[in-house]
Amino acid sequence: MPREVSSTLVDQLIDCAGKAHPREACGLLLGSNDVIGEVRACDNVHPRPETHFEIDPRALIEAHRAARAGGPEVIGYWHSHPAGRPEPSATDRAHATGDGKVWAIVGEGTVRWWRDGPGGFEPLSYRVTGG
Repeated sequence: MPREVSSTLVDQLIDCAGKAHPREACGLLLGSNDVIGEVRACDNVHPRPETHFEIDPRALIEAHRAARAGGPEVIGYWHSHPAGRPEPSATDRAHATGDGKVWAIVGEGTVRWWRDGPGGFEPLSYRVTGG
């Protein structure tokens, strides 16, 4: 099923990744149904942020609480590869859970979208909308 995301949010992902360089940027993808409505940057709390990411657990818990209270759902996660391609790394694949969440990976000035499926990461079709 295709996802929908605005060009503004794609630009925001690329901008956040650039500002964090040479560290990995990371965060949450929020929305409802098939529409990604918000990209939320979160602190990368991994001890080696130049090559790994870990979304601040407090931000993740707060987002899930807000969703239970009627806010946007956590559709997935995003992170950057400061020196790599926008595709799942060996580390990403090792941490995959098969939960069906969307992952956006920023690298080389572009964003690619993936689903963390039962058999590993699968390319995800998506549609970029204006503004």
